[in-house]
Amino acid sequence: MMQLVLTVTAIVLSLAAVGAIIRIAVGPSLLDRVLAADVLLAIFAAALCIDMAVNRRLNNIMLVVAISIIGFVGSVTVARFVADRRETPRDS
Repeated sequence: MMQLVLTVTAIVLSLAAVGAIIRIAVGPSLLDRVLAADVLLAIFAAALCIDMAVNRRLNNIMLVVAISIIGFVGSVTVARFVADRRETPRDS
């Protein structure tokens, strides 16, 4: 049963990663690309968490925390940058 769950989660995470990579490559705007990169980081963190659960070890917990912080800070930084650009009046 555990092998079936592991296989299903691996397939789902792989398909989600492929979708995120395609959105990073094709995304029409900067926000789409940043959101896809954040999703890709979350997928990677989820894969590490699944690996830790299967092996019953916590050896990657600091890596998961670091990935989460990097994803959060990166998303907030880009969102603030885009918000500042939209508030600035354009020269006509």
